[in-house]
Amino acid sequence: MRFVVIGGGPAGVRAASTAARLGAEVVLVERDVVGGAANLWDCIPSKAMISTGALISRARRAELLGLAPLTPTVDLGALAHRVQAVSDQLAASMTRQLESQGVRIARGTAQMTGPHGVALDSGDGTVEVLDADAVLLATGSSPRVPDWAELDGERVLTTRQAYPPPVVPEHLVVIGSGVTGVEFVHMFRSLGSAVTLIVSRQQVLPAKDPEVAAALEADFLSRGVRLCIGARAVGIDRSSEGVAVRCDDGRVISGSHALICIGSVPGSAGLGLDSAGVIVNAAGYVPVNHHCQTNIPHIYAAGDLSGRLPLASVAAVQGHKVAEHVMGLHTRQHRHLDYDKAASAIFTEPEIADVGLAEAEAFALGRKIRVTKVPYAANARALIDGDPRGFVKLVSDPATGVVLGGSIVGAHAAELVSVIALAVTANLRVIDLAESLFVHPALAEALAEAAE
Repeated sequence: MRFVVIGGGPAGVRAASTAARLGAEVVLVERDVVGGAANLWDCIPSKAMISTGALISRARRAELLGLAPLTPTVDLGALAHRVQAVSDQLAASMTRQLESQGVRIARGTAQMTGPHGVALDSGDGTVEVLDADAVLLATGSSPRVPDWAELDGERVLTTRQAYPPPVVPEHLVVIGSGVTGVEFVHMFRSLGSAVTLIVSRQQVLPAKDPEVAAALEADFLSRGVRLCIGARAVGIDRSSEGVAVRCDDGRVISGSHALICIGSVPGSAGLGLDSAGVIVNAAGYVPVNHHCQTNIPHIYAAGDLSGRLPLASVAAVQGHKVAEHVMGLHTRQHRHLDYDKAASAIFTEPEIADVGLAEAEAFALGRKIRVTKVPYAANARALIDGDPRGFVKLVSDPATGVVLGGSIVGAHAAELVSVIALAVTANLRVIDLAESLFVHPALAEALAEAAE
């Protein structure tokens, strides 16, 4: 089986690794570094910076833990080195693993020349045509830049120009209040910037539980973040001293820098998909079925390009499933991905994580549910750590007791939600959580208490 993977992000790496272990002859095409955008610009660098910001915030609360006041400052040079070192180490580790499994890593770009042909351009003037039995398209996405925003990489930035920025902005105006936008608000506020967040809807995180969004908004306001609710940015005026972001309601938000966080564009351009007969929808995504197959059965798409949940974790599992399907393992017992049961996290402070059915979603559907909530303030470990902000919320079926979903706002939410995710995936009941013998004192005890 000759398997060509175009794109070395989470989906491509996992697919290449799995297929190689199953005996395929695999070529992985990547133009930058193994790990893709998640490693270069998105998930890993942002979380590395957020980790630094979280330590700064914790240090500023030192008095709550019985310490003398601490006033840490940011060393941008050291921070930049740390962010790059983390990305480099992960890329090197993934590269070694793939090469040890026999995967050929081809540096360059690829374009379909037909249903089975892939032209590999290494950038040195040579083009190699690969004959593939199966192809995975995993070219990810890039930040969406609206027509009214002229980037200069200095005052007006996309997220990929901020790891870290040349200077800590004096006053950063963040445009977009989705997951990426609120993470950058937290990050730069922790680093010492004044921050204004432009919120086009009536709450931050419009796709999330209103109670969760309200908790984050309250924390932002307590930290001095300015929220412009119900304002949609329509233009940016730049000067040598800063920026002025114009909104559709007439408001003008002035700052030193502007950061655009308003979604992404799928990386389907330039792949020669017309030549292969692959359908691309109007938004640029490649539609797939439950096996991640496109309309051409031996050509697959995964990750952001597939238009499903744009999460690195989802992309990696898609890649694994694709490799198994390519190698025929789907003929055995096979469970399709249930995207409604994917856990997600937002690395703000406090952290936010959720999985499965949300309370507001259930009400909108008219579904009967049981909702139980336990505040972090009632948890011994949260009090010991001096951070009692947040809560654990469980959503279950009142008739069967099966766990349908949950939300967590608070420290280590991204780790704790894995327990709820397992319960949702395995159809466990609340009693299974309530009778689990968790460590004491631990934040996880709040999960058992919410299940009682």
